[in-house]
Amino acid sequence: MKPSFALVLAATLAAGVSTTAIASDRVTADTILTNARIYTVDKAQPWAESVAIKDGKIVAVGTRAKVEKLKGKATRIVDLGGRLVLPAFGDAHAHPLFGGLGRTRCPLHDGRSIEDYQRMIAKCVADTPGNGTVFGVGWEDSLFPPNGVPDKKYLDAVSTTRPLIFDSIGGHTYWVNSKALELAGITKDTPDPANGSIDRDPETGEPIGALQETAQGLVGKLVPPPTDAEIQNSVKYVAEHFNSLGIVSWNDAGVEYDDQGGSRMVDAYKAVKDAGDLTAHVTVSLKWQNERGMEQFPGLVKAAERANALGIPTHTVKFYVDGVIPQRTAYMLAPYEGSTERGKPHIDPAMLTEAVVETDRRGMHAFLHAIGDGAVRISLDAIEAARKANGVKPTHHMVTHLNVIDPADQPRFGALNTYAQFQPTWSSWYPYMELTEQAIGKERMKSIYPAGSIVRSGGKLAYGADWPVATANPLEGLEVAITRRTAGDPQARPLLADEGVTLETAIESHTLNAALVNGLDKVTGSIVTGKSADLVVLDKDLFKLSPYEITKAKVLVTFFQGKAVYGELEALKP
Repeated sequence: MKPSFALVLAATLAAGVSTTAIASDRVTADTILTNARIYTVDKAQPWAESVAIKDGKIVAVGTRAKVEKLKGKATRIVDLGGRLVLPAFGDAHAHPLFGGLGRTRCPLHDGRSIEDYQRMIAKCVADTPGNGTVFGVGWEDSLFPPNGVPDKKYLDAVSTTRPLIFDSIGGHTYWVNSKALELAGITKDTPDPANGSIDRDPETGEPIGALQETAQGLVGKLVPPPTDAEIQNSVKYVAEHFNSLGIVSWNDAGVEYDDQGGSRMVDAYKAVKDAGDLTAHVTVSLKWQNERGMEQFPGLVKAAERANALGIPTHTVKFYVDGVIPQRTAYMLAPYEGSTERGKPHIDPAMLTEAVVETDRRGMHAFLHAIGDGAVRISLDAIEAARKANGVKPTHHMVTHLNVIDPADQPRFGALNTYAQFQPTWSSWYPYMELTEQAIGKERMKSIYPAGSIVRSGGKLAYGADWPVATANPLEGLEVAITRRTAGDPQARPLLADEGVTLETAIESHTLNAALVNGLDKVTGSIVTGKSADLVVLDKDLFKLSPYEITKAKVLVTFFQGKAVYGELEALKP
């Protein structure tokens, strides 16, 4: 009986023999991409000329002569004419539901002024029958100087008869009108909730129309929940959008669940996957509920077990340790400029440590949102406690955002084998940075997004865009990571130019390292035999471009499991 392809491949890999040595009458490729510059992100073989694909897997990588030995009568040979091929990109931090709904429920992302927002919102009100809430997402903090806090008067100018509720692009602040405040019963006498605040007029104490962090929940009953169809459509939208950017794997960073382990988001992923529309490897991070304690762990474990059983990998717990800097909800080591306040951690440090130790003990990864240098420190302290309590475990903890990292804490990432998860496009001067500098001063701006210092001190990076907070385009991220300037603008002011990284480091951070923290490094993230055939073909060679021209490159074709999920193979003809 002739052995199956799977058995032949497994035996060959076990023997340590390259599949290029297999006789073509036993294994023949479905597709061979050849005459290419293939950057594999594999230290054992960084560059290759050809790659062979069979049944969605990579079966050979190497020279053109060797790989083409796997050619059969039905093999499709695609001559790339010297084009660059990379592993398909991964993203270690995305919010598909937030982003997907933000594109369908009165999106404000394209607004460039308060007047723009008012026009957009007025149209949404006119287009939405009835008297219910009009909800949207996408306003920019920087359009509300000096501290990124919006005022209800701009919404009241649009409508005082319907509740208007709009989430910021970062998801940390609601902008609401007077009607929303009235229906929610929010007055000057309403106390601030734990880990949240109602912005108030300094003279009268009246709410001005901005709700920070957990205070968003005060109007939660007015926001219509998404339907199952809306959640599924958000997943499909993100898959298509990410595929167009060369991305075929992501981490959904903060999925809700109940104490019985149920999760509407996991159910949506399952439904989309079963329909054949999930053209990506997806893992989800379960959201730690800051208002609760360790009693939530049984429900969290049930949710993880259920998701894994449904084929939606789950191995990560997402902790929101603090807020954001412009609104001064991020936790800092020293007070904000002109203030005695330094923000507060959203999780008691002792509770955070206990939870991270338990997460690590169970073999799960801790994923910590930490923006202020104080939040970064207590996050690293918790990880250090876990390493000491549990010994060496194959857990890949990561801290995300990292707007400010005290110099004393920068070497700890390498020492603790903890990934620094930056949003690479944030590492440039733009209006948000102006608000940040006003809040923390020039001295602490010397420690902002110190990616280069992390790498030089032995740490590793993993990139995740935090989409839709920032563009998910990896090519923009690579350019900014290297240049520390606004993508496409070589004349822009750099943000600590010495903190840039090399192209090789940036690519690894957006491919193999992203796959690793997503728990997918055995599946994707590099071009090696046995992995999923997840590839991206570019029209320009990044290694031959000026760093300031990387965003001029375009994705021609994105492959997921050996199939083109964006672009056409015909477009690859030289």
